[in-house]
Amino acid sequence: MKGNLTLVLGAGALAAFALAATPASAGGWSRSGDGVGPYGRTWSSSGSGYCAGGSCTSNQVFVGPNRGVTSRSGSMSCYGGTCNHSATVTGPRGGTRTRNSSWTSY
Repeated sequence: MKGNLTLVLGAGALAAFALAATPASAGGWSRSGDGVGPYGRTWSSSGSGYCAGGSCTSNQVFVGPNRGVTSRSGSMSCYGGTCNHSATVTGPRGGTRTRNSSWTSY
C-alpha cells in the first residue's frame, strides 16, 4: 500500500510542476520536475515550448528510474477554425510513435 501511495504522490508532483510552468519568454514556457516512486526509485522530467501567431511547439523529456529516456515533440496550429496537431514520442528503446489529428470548430 505504501508503494502505491508514493507513486500517486510522484505523479501528483509531476502534475504540479506542469501546472506551475514558468514563462521562458513572451509566449514561451519551461518546466522541470522530479520525484521518488515505489522502492525509492527516482525519475525526472523537463519540457519547454513556444507559441506565436496561432502555432505552438513543445518538447518534453522524461528520465525513468532505470535511466531510460522517453521524449516527445509536438506542434499545433490553428487557422480559420481548423486546428492541426502532430506529436512524436520516442521511447527508451528507440521506438517511435507519431499521432496526427485535425479538428474544425463551427
